[in-house]
Formats: sequence, structure tokens, C-alpha cells
Amino acid sequence: MFEIDLSTRITVSRMATDWLGSVVSINCGLTLGVYQGEVSSVDHASQTISLRQPYHNGIKCPVPEVTFSAMDIKDLKFLDIQNTVNKPTSGQGAAKEPSFTSAGRHGQNNRTTHPPVTSSSSHSSTAPITILRRAPTGSSNSRGMTQATPKKNSVRNGGAGGMTRSKDDECFGDGTDEDLDTDFDFEGNLALFDKAAVFSQIDGTSSHSRRAQHHSTQAEQKPLSYRHDENILEGKPVTYRQITVPQHGGKEYCTDSGLVVPSVPYEFHKRLLATAEHWGLSLERRLETIGVCSSQMALTLLGGPNRLTPKNVHQRPTVVLLCGPHLQGAQGISCGRHLANHEVEVILLLPNFVKMQEAVTSEVNLYSRTSGKQVSSVKDLPASPVDLLINCLDCHENSLLREQPWYQSAADWANQNRAPVLSIDPPVSEQHQTVEAKWTLSLGLPLPLAETGSRVYLCDIGIPKLVFQEVGIKYHSPFGCKFVIPLHSA
Repeated sequence: MFEIDLSTRITVSRMATDWLGSVVSINCGLTLGVYQGEVSSVDHASQTISLRQPYHNGIKCPVPEVTFSAMDIKDLKFLDIQNTVNKPTSGQGAAKEPSFTSAGRHGQNNRTTHPPVTSSSSHSSTAPITILRRAPTGSSNSRGMTQATPKKNSVRNGGAGGMTRSKDDECFGDGTDEDLDTDFDFEGNLALFDKAAVFSQIDGTSSHSRRAQHHSTQAEQKPLSYRHDENILEGKPVTYRQITVPQHGGKEYCTDSGLVVPSVPYEFHKRLLATAEHWGLSLERRLETIGVCSSQMALTLLGGPNRLTPKNVHQRPTVVLLCGPHLQGAQGISCGRHLANHEVEVILLLPNFVKMQEAVTSEVNLYSRTSGKQVSSVKDLPASPVDLLINCLDCHENSLLREQPWYQSAADWANQNRAPVLSIDPPVSEQHQTVEAKWTLSLGLPLPLAETGSRVYLCDIGIPKLVFQEVGIKYHSPFGCKFVIPLHSA
């Protein structure tokens, strides 16, 4: 390997034909890069050298020949010197491309062999280009890049339009790689992919990692990512029967989530309330809890935030309470007091009785301090339909109240008003309901109510879990985040 420094100008006076056919590497600096190829001509007069089948920075050039000026050459290295002079100087016919060897200034023998490529007719018909010397500093051409123009002595550049055709060939000439002519073998490359081995590697188990087989079972696998409402830890199987009672009422309900809520007889329900009262859940506390929960349900039935807004004060809902002189009536009065506190037009119907329970008297005194109205006769009730009726006429202890005139007149008015009815803690009765309720609210645990078109709801009245256990009930709260939940017939 020989190295000749041509950084200034070629001054060798030997015959130019001695170097034809030699493989050289020409370094033209950072702007033009490095060219490699076989010397096709050396012009001592014009100080130029031409390479055929050139490579530019390791990439084959689309033109068959490139001419360099001595002013542009920074370094020239001979990669292979040929003694034979009579070699073809054009790209015509089949020609074996040389094997280039990358060499430094100290003569490293790191060879890079390029496979032989047969030159096509498109290469031989493409005009060679000439690398002009760089324009001096301050020239009008300030691009910083050396322009490439076609050689004037090209075979195809003959005639008046030779220059134009040469430029067209340079711009639109065939520059595609010859390797693209071969169709890609999809089947052959697909055969190289061992699907079974890859899947076995993915699904395989080892002593360090036991992973589920994705393709050995049809069961649904856990996704790699979890939703915002999905637990990361695996949960225990859901037990839907979480409440068991020693005395079954003969009917079962279920919540929206599927939990089973059994009914209990009235006597057992009464025993449960008495045990809770023994541990501190007094009647006053129970009435207050029932009043809050039932009024919250009533406010929801009236429209909730869509109806009760400061901008809608001219359309305040009207609620009529039908109450008797008993504990169920006291529960209704407590509900009416909370409704009145929420700017609802409340009208309480409570007949004049000589003697009433103490709980009823206390609730009436509290109710009288609200903006609600109290009437004792059906004649004082509105004739037009109201928004909601709350029925608390019936009593668990005395079923003979239905035969009294005040009861019958109140029931007749309710049926004629045709307003939706909410019944709070209705008694268990085989007789037909005097006032048909659209919604029914049970307390703590439901009673075995008759099959009607009424929708049953359950209210949490605050009985502790150990109180349930004391009366023999295995209890787990079905309420979740709510105090009133709907029940469905199981």
C-alpha cells in the first residue's frame, strides 16, 4: 500500500497511463468527503483525475465516473496498483468491482471486501460528473458546497441539447439499488420465525418464576394494567348471604349488589328494637334517625337538587303527612319536621285526640316551631294534587284503627288526590292496603310485606352489630356508603 500527498498540486511527470486501473482513495475534506474507485484517466495538463465505479463515503455513486481537481484533493491513497495498462476505461459491459481496503497513513491491513456487482446499462448511459475546485473566499457563490456539473466530453452530451439532457439525467436518472429488483421472500423469512419456541419462552415456567400458561387454557387472564376501580390484590370470593336470622319471616330480599336480606317477623323485629334500646339506642334517637333518613328519601323523590334550588323558590314542593296517634305517626312527624327545615311546604294531618303517646306529643311540639302547617280535618287539606303523600296512618299494635271515621276519611282523600305515596314502616297485614303506596320504607330489617306494586326500601336506624348478635342474628351491613337502599324480591 502506497501513500502520495497531493495536498497542493500534481507534479508527477511520468506517463499518466501508468496509474490507470489502480484503486485509490481520495480525501476531499469535510465538504466533499472521501471517494474510492478505479483510476480511469489522469490529465496532467488540467490537473484532474477521474475515477470510475466510484464510492462516496462507502456508498456507491449513481454515476459511473467522477472527475476531481487537484485543488480539491486533500489526500490520495493507493489501495491497489495495477501493472496492466490495457484495461477498459468505461463502464460498458460486465466489470468486476474492486475490493477496497481501508488504510490509514501507517498502513493498516484492515480489509473491507465488497461483493462484486454487475454494472447495468443504466450506469453506462449516465453521464459522468466533474468535481470543480472550490470557489475562493469572498466569491459570489457563498453556498459552501462544491457544485457538480456534467463533463462536456460525454458521449450523450453531443449536439446543442447535450447540456440540458445531461442535467435531466443527473436529476431524473435511474438511481435505484439493483438489489431492489429481487422480490422479498416473505415465506422464507416467515419460516425462520419459530412461533412455538417463542411462545414456549414467553409462557414457560421455571423454578424461579411460575407464570400462568396463556395458551394452555381458555380461561380469561388478568390484564397487565389495572383499572382505576380495580383492586390490585386478589379478593376473597363474595359471600352473598351475609345475614342469617334465627326466625325467618318467610320472604327474602336482595340488594342491588346481590346481597341477600331476609325478612323477620314483627315480634322478632320488636325484640331487636328493645335490645337496642336497652344498650342506649333510645326511642328519641331512633325517631331522629328515622326522620333524617325518610326525609332524605322524600327529598330525592321530590327531585333533589334539580327541584330544591335558590332559583326555584317559586315552585316549592308540597308534601302532606297523614299521621295517627301512635309511634308510626311520631316517625312521620319527625320526617315532616326535617322536610320543613329544607324549605318544603309541609301540611300535617293529625286528628284531635284526647290522649296521645308521649313520643307523638314531643314531635308535635318540635314540628310547631317550623314553618309547616298542622290541620286536624280532611276539609283543610288542599283539593289539588300535591307532590308527595307520606302515609303513617297504620299501626302495628292496633289494626282496628281502619274502622274509625278519621282514618277512612283520610284514606279516601289520599286515594282521590292521586299523588304518589311513601309509606313509612307499614304493618304486616293480609288485608288489602287502604292507601296504595308507591314506595315503602322498612326499618333495620324488612318485614314480610305482602306482594304489591310498591318498591321496598330499607333504612339504617343505627343498630350496632353486637346488638344483632345478641338476638342471634349473624349480621353484616348491606348499606355500604348509603343509609337508604332499595330491596328487590328474591
